Amino acid sequence: MKLSLRTDLALEQHEMAPQNLQGIEIEKKRTGGMTLTTIRVTDEAGAKSIRRPVGTYVTAELKSIWLETAFGKAEIEAVAQEIEALLPKSGTALVCGLGNENITPDALGPKCSELIFATRHIPETMQKQLGFDRLRPVARLTPGVLGQNGMETGEILLGVIQRISPAVLITVDALASRRLERLGCTVQISNTGITPGSGVGNARKEISEKTMGVPVIAIGVPTVVDASTLAYDLIGRENEPKTEPQGHKMMVTPREIDLLIERAARFVAFAVNKALQPQLDAEDMALLAGGA
Repeated sequence: MKLSLRTDLALEQHEMAPQNLQGIEIEKKRTGGMTLTTIRVTDEAGAKSIRRPVGTYVTAELKSIWLETAFGKAEIEAVAQEIEALLPKSGTALVCGLGNENITPDALGPKCSELIFATRHIPETMQKQLGFDRLRPVARLTPGVLGQNGMETGEILLGVIQRISPAVLITVDALASRRLERLGCTVQISNTGITPGSGVGNARKEISEKTMGVPVIAIGVPTVVDASTLAYDLIGRENEPKTEPQGHKMMVTPREIDLLIERAARFVAFAVNKALQPQLDAEDMALLAGGA
């Protein structure tokens, strides 16, 4: 049986695809102490070649999130600018933290959601009194997972979207990589939506503009590697009997996963907050979002 190498990263799908692909545009740059790779899938030929929908995928490759004690303003602002470039210019933003907070590798979304600066409920008069004029309306949501509440995440989101009519939905979720070296070192931003739970092997229904009726920006950090994919990456053999079939259901995650999730959630939350409220500086944002 031919092994299917599993990854949620468009960059890794592109690395595994043949060179000189049609329908693919790629751009790399160094900024804020990191490498930013933008892959634009421009037509169905490109989508088929890397098995990703037509759209834009930005990958930020940083130093290890769990080994660094803190990230500077440059890194946060660089990622924030990439998020902001995909946002509509105005309107309410709904930020949704996907995942199960009780499973550590899947807790990125819920942890990040806790740090999002919600402003939709703040009247303009109060904004002026606080010195934060012209705040973009932002709502945040942590819907949990099907096994906790008996509802698909997409069902919950549709109900909220119909009620508050956001201009954009931003999702944050844990992802799977095919390489250990990218765990906790990579942030992917895309405008093509996401399939919740795909990172930890429990994929649910797609969340995208097609299913939600509003633009969807998906942000994720790889926190796990599929065991069979890892075995192939390390030894270079596609048919390794010792990893099948049990290995196909196993996920490998770093020993420092608690620290990785905590710091990755904080990094992504600060970048999202900065993208949504670019007029606020890092110190104000840290205070308003609930931590430094």
